[in-house]
Amino acid sequence: MATSFWTRYKHEWNIFSANKDPTDIKNVNVTSEHWENYGPANSTRPDRVRLRFDNERTIVAGLYNKIAMDVSEVRLRHEMRDEQHRFKYEINSSLNDCLNYEANIDQIGSALVTDIVLSMFQEGSVAVVPVDYDSNPYKGSFDILSLRVAKIVDWYPEHIKVDLFNQALQDRKEITVPKKLCAIIENPLYAVMNQPNSTLQRLIRKLAYLDAIDKQSSSGKLDLLIQLPYTIKTDKKRDQAFKRKEDIEKQLFESKYGIAYIDGTERVTQLNRPAENNLLAQIEYLTSMLYNQLGLTEDVFKGTADAVVMNNYYKRTISPILNAIVVEMSRKWITKTARTQGQAIGYFLDPLKFVPVTEMAAIADSFTRNAIVESNVFRDELGYPVSDAPIAEELSNKNLYPTDTMGIDPNAPPVPPMDQGTGQSYLDVNMNDPAVTPYYEDG
Repeated sequence: MATSFWTRYKHEWNIFSANKDPTDIKNVNVTSEHWENYGPANSTRPDRVRLRFDNERTIVAGLYNKIAMDVSEVRLRHEMRDEQHRFKYEINSSLNDCLNYEANIDQIGSALVTDIVLSMFQEGSVAVVPVDYDSNPYKGSFDILSLRVAKIVDWYPEHIKVDLFNQALQDRKEITVPKKLCAIIENPLYAVMNQPNSTLQRLIRKLAYLDAIDKQSSSGKLDLLIQLPYTIKTDKKRDQAFKRKEDIEKQLFESKYGIAYIDGTERVTQLNRPAENNLLAQIEYLTSMLYNQLGLTEDVFKGTADAVVMNNYYKRTISPILNAIVVEMSRKWITKTARTQGQAIGYFLDPLKFVPVTEMAAIADSFTRNAIVESNVFRDELGYPVSDAPIAEELSNKNLYPTDTMGIDPNAPPVPPMDQGTGQSYLDVNMNDPAVTPYYEDG
């Protein structure tokens, strides 16, 4: 039913007007007379992870971001498992909300995972700290209400000092927290990415050298040698040569088109030709080696990889990172009693994510006909609404209908037995044999 004009007039609310009641001083707009202290302000987001300067200037930042984005697309979940550790159902808990919907007031669940991966790649290990609880975690069981990623500053036997973002202060603060309360996630690719002489670190150094050479070659210097028509062995001749150099520099600087003149007996030699070295070849070799060690290919970054290549990338690169995250979270935040009951933190890799549409029909038919998944699973995968038909939720071969759904009388007489040799009924085989009594239905 449409809302009447007077109802809208009495209850309508606009965020710019704060409140329709002019006597409500608490909600009056911020003016010179009335203002409200909202806390510290920042022009940029203060809790965002910042890559180091040497990473931002190279292709490493793109590599980090690609892997972190692919990891964050996989759904983490607080789940219940059976005795064989098979998934039964997803638990509706505050921890599950943190992993999927709202990790904290600034981040959704996928943004938290991206933050974890980027920080882990840069630091080697990272802490995921529960900030808000429903009860004191030191006095018994608790539920986690918010999570944040923190850099580990110092290591102690049973504690760590972390650089954690404080929402109230809008700034980072170093605090000491017990190891048993926070998930400490180490990069499973540490030997390839974070070791001092690892492939990635060597590539970063080589790229820094290449940037320095490019900067030097594009600095605008001419790098000229001027041969004067006299020898420079005395201080007087050196002063004369220095004045000649300054005169040429002044001509070039003050000239509109950068033109200067020299004496006919003077010769100019240019030195700013590119130096020949194998630095670029080394960078290409290290890049190829890094991709192979990480299970990456160029097609993955271009978006042209087929299903086989993408599945290999997810198994070799994405799955180890996800395992490191969910196992550590389960170890710290799922108690031993809860694990005995079957609770765990897991992730779900969609097996149909990289299947082309042309192959989806054959896979759907095979999975439903062999009673692996229900029909509604594929309807949801294709973006169609789930069906209310009972058969869409059944694990059965849809090509073999029950008798009561085919309109056949369940009380009908049985079908004549089949001959094992010919595959026909005895009625058809022996119809012309006078010694065989034909099979007839009653009536």
